[in-house]
Amino acid sequence: MADVVTEVLVVGAGQAGVAASEHLGVRGIDHLVLERDRIAESWRTRRWDSLVANGPAWHDRFPGLEFDGVAPDGFASKDQVADYFSAYAEKIDAPVRCGVEVLGVHRHEGRPGFRVETSAGTVDAQRVVAATGPFQTPVVPSVVPDDAGVTQIHSSDYRRPGQLPDGGVLVVGAGSSGVQIADELRRSGRAVHLSVGPHERPPRRYRGQDFCWWLGVLDKWDAAAPPQGAAHVTIAVSGARGGHTVDFRELAATGVTLVGMTRSFADGRLRFAPDLADTVAAGDAHYLAMLDEADAYVVRNGLDLPEEPAARVLGPAPDCVTDPVTELDLARAGITSIVWATGYSSDYGWLPSGALDDDGRPRHSRGISTEPGIYFLGLPWQSRRGSSFIWGVWHDAAHVADHIAIQRGYLAHLPEPTVTTSGAPR
Repeated sequence: MADVVTEVLVVGAGQAGVAASEHLGVRGIDHLVLERDRIAESWRTRRWDSLVANGPAWHDRFPGLEFDGVAPDGFASKDQVADYFSAYAEKIDAPVRCGVEVLGVHRHEGRPGFRVETSAGTVDAQRVVAATGPFQTPVVPSVVPDDAGVTQIHSSDYRRPGQLPDGGVLVVGAGSSGVQIADELRRSGRAVHLSVGPHERPPRRYRGQDFCWWLGVLDKWDAAAPPQGAAHVTIAVSGARGGHTVDFRELAATGVTLVGMTRSFADGRLRFAPDLADTVAAGDAHYLAMLDEADAYVVRNGLDLPEEPAARVLGPAPDCVTDPVTELDLARAGITSIVWATGYSSDYGWLPSGALDDDGRPRHSRGISTEPGIYFLGLPWQSRRGSSFIWGVWHDAAHVADHIAIQRGYLAHLPEPTVTTSGAPR
């Protein structure tokens, strides 16, 4: 790629980058999208084989295109999601260049814009949109040393049960990824322990409607800020096998042994926090509270939705909750692998330091950086609860594109530079 000049450079061609391209294009703003791999590469190669979207196809999409070959209430596979974004980029004629990695963004001296160093040359851009999303660097807590005698992988490297050595598996993390991986491993015949931390546990469907619908009509998707302390609480929900409510009692009934949060390791033994019963109870309370809000909404609006009293029947707590394991000898328990479903951190070290706080996190308001000319897309809680979801990032991209359009409108009112008789501006 020869040196390029563009008004806006979008970095990343996942859901955030494609959304940014659509809104910039509609506004007639010249832009270029750079992607170091392929469009939606994370969906293709950084997820396990059986992964499906956690939201139904009618909801987890952009407004301008439906999923091909997926029923509205169905859950698209990871490859179908990747193909969807490729098709969307083609539909809007997004100016995407793949196989180009952005290495650094540097502000020009004495004039607007940035010099962007890439693996294929230099880009001169007036503005830069960081659309790489929040899932960049896998986080593996430094709890179990590498020489502990067990295979350790992050959920981003997990593909299928046969990938792991024979023996039992400990899955650490009980968000959507952790519970789905633990369930798949147990169904393959493995002995599985699941380390459970704080989580929200919504119903997959209630009174005939998906939880995505309930979050919408109850105005929970549009919550502008997380409840105190809940910014990083995971949501335990699954689209696997047609979609189902995650119930830790049912997981335990299938043979998964639940344990508390993983705390420490010494002498071949893992130690867990004695918080499992309280954690499960808090998840149940969230679940029941959502049913209460849904029922109140039905009454308030006079809706004819079928009652579902069985949804409130939780059943007794399993033995592993009432008498929890707080210490586990990995060898004696036959555990040969640990899958860390412990999330990701972001890496924005390629951006100007003014765009980041002291911990390297984006400094922004609804995606508009404190560093003029820099923007972010795809961040959790960027403007609302739904920001890091497919439909949410599309709406955030509209706000970012609007801000860019407004700023360029102001700059259009600058006086033209005066030219001397020698032809040089002054």
